[in-house]
Amino acid sequence: MTHRQRAGKARDSERTKGQREHMSASGGTKAIVAALGANLAIAAAKFVAFLFSGSSSMLAESVHSLADSGNQGLLLLGGKKAQREATPQHPFGYGRERYIYAFLVSIVLFSVGGMFAIYEGYEKIKHPHEIEHWYWPVGVLVFAIIAEGFSFRTAIKESNPLRGSNSWKDFVRHAKAPELPVVLLEDLGALVGLILALGGVGLALATGDGVWDGIGTLCIGILLILIALVLAVETKSLLLGEAAGAEQVVKIEKAIVDGDTVTGIIHMRTLHLGPEELLVAAKIAVQHDDTAAEVATAINAAESRIRAAVPIARVIYLEPDIYSEKDAAKGPDREATPGGPAQPAAH
Repeated sequence: MTHRQRAGKARDSERTKGQREHMSASGGTKAIVAALGANLAIAAAKFVAFLFSGSSSMLAESVHSLADSGNQGLLLLGGKKAQREATPQHPFGYGRERYIYAFLVSIVLFSVGGMFAIYEGYEKIKHPHEIEHWYWPVGVLVFAIIAEGFSFRTAIKESNPLRGSNSWKDFVRHAKAPELPVVLLEDLGALVGLILALGGVGLALATGDGVWDGIGTLCIGILLILIALVLAVETKSLLLGEAAGAEQVVKIEKAIVDGDTVTGIIHMRTLHLGPEELLVAAKIAVQHDDTAAEVATAINAAESRIRAAVPIARVIYLEPDIYSEKDAAKGPDREATPGGPAQPAAH
């Protein structure tokens, strides 16, 4: 491959990388802004309904919407901070800021939203009273369902290009960009919570027993805590550091081995430095009679192939070694046997 061809391929790789980053970042931001606008309007409406009706479900839901609004603010702040340039103290940049703020969202949702709703539900069950001016909570809940439905639809629309053929469960579990899964779960929880609130208010009005309003509030709290726990588990995994997806690993392995100078992979590690930043470190097997110049050229070519195959591979470290059957026979631990065993090229 000529120098011009390599340069053209590198430009194509960077263009593809930029397009994918723009899709993830802009899609996430659009969904967050839509959710923020909806939640602020809904929180105000719910609080007014609580003042007129005295419904604990309305109070719990207004606090829920305020917590969600704060969460969207945290996600926007995390996205902004993650764009900072790398520094000598943080040489791999600040991409993980997005994971930190997504984890904070789960804590806020658990403490402010879930625990408050459970407390309010318990108090309302213990000291029930009739709902006054029923048309306020019912009207606000119907409005809130429509607004949350719009926000949820936006989150689904922005997630679909990134989700591809994966199920929604797999998308939430394996997505490396935390914003869209967080907004999806928040909006889903909000819609279910509104239905629970409407059910609690409806039963309280039908039976004249305010206990049902408290039960609805209690159910909202349990729902929020369950969603918060799911978010905490998933974002904790991202904070600890996740490897590239299985499909990306296969692409990287194919890109490294050229069958000429690079004959195999002794061992390889990948790590997400952020949603769109991947570190690749590998010990590669080369021919024993290759010159240093040939090995250096082969490594540069392998790095170019990796970036073309997986554009988010930003930091790549390839260490050459000579495959040795004698070293490989010492055991299956690749780190303990520097010269082997080499992995065959992926097919």
